[in-house]
Amino acid sequence: MVDAKAVPGGRGGNVCRRIGEQLGINPETLRGWVKQAEIDAGTRPGVTTDQAARVVELEREVRELRRANAILKSASAFFAAELDRPSR
Repeated sequence: MVDAKAVPGGRGGNVCRRIGEQLGINPETLRGWVKQAEIDAGTRPGVTTDQAARVVELEREVRELRRANAILKSASAFFAAELDRPSR
């Protein structure tokens, strides 16, 4: 399909529509897949699939670390309060 779009004189929009109809896929969905394939191939600027997956992974890790940090802050405040109390 990407090759069909690259044919001189070929209209990219019609190619997506025609192939989408043949495959039973929405042309906009197909156009998005082609765009992402071009980005992944390096022929079009944008965020590659691998880069997007890495960002998602890093964001998940940041959330986990922030949650662990909040738990540790609460625990340290609890134990600091325990140490400040006079013993009987």
